[in-house]
Amino acid sequence: MAQWAVIIPAEQWATERLFHNEVVTVAGAAGAVAPDEEVLLVADDQVVALGRAAKTEGDDLTLTYLRRQFDAPLPAEGLGGARPVEVEPETFRRLAAQLRGESAAGLPTWLVSVAMPIEAATPAEAVRQFWSHVRELGPAELPTYVWPTGDELSMLAFVLGAEANQDPEEDEDE
Repeated sequence: MAQWAVIIPAEQWATERLFHNEVVTVAGAAGAVAPDEEVLLVADDQVVALGRAAKTEGDDLTLTYLRRQFDAPLPAEGLGGARPVEVEPETFRRLAAQLRGESAAGLPTWLVSVAMPIEAATPAEAVRQFWSHVRELGPAELPTYVWPTGDELSMLAFVLGAEANQDPEEDEDE
């Protein structure tokens, strides 16, 4: 079996970082990749995941994630292209081995929160308005707060999947 690398387009990569998906479909990347072959996923000149080709529909390549390392990607060393590129076995094995494939066992537990004041006549109406605001604003405008369980002082804000400063006083100092 051959081993491959493929680039995920920048706009799709920005969206992919926001959600925990089991599969990713890369438009126009099917090429010579056969089902069950392994593929390194490259974004912003960095290896971000290892996937297995699940199927191809037309020219689209669907990969099932095996390992992902979105927050600490590896240098891509010139891998990938608009079409899948076959990767030397030694290079592929080295990069794939460096990608962490952690199971949920032993991982820290995080609390994740989106909070906003809502004026409403009933609790049910407040909940409906909350979900409408979440849908309208989405991850581009609505900060999400995350902290390790039991350590609220370590709370961080994230917007679009990246840490974002939410302290207006710190913005004034700059």
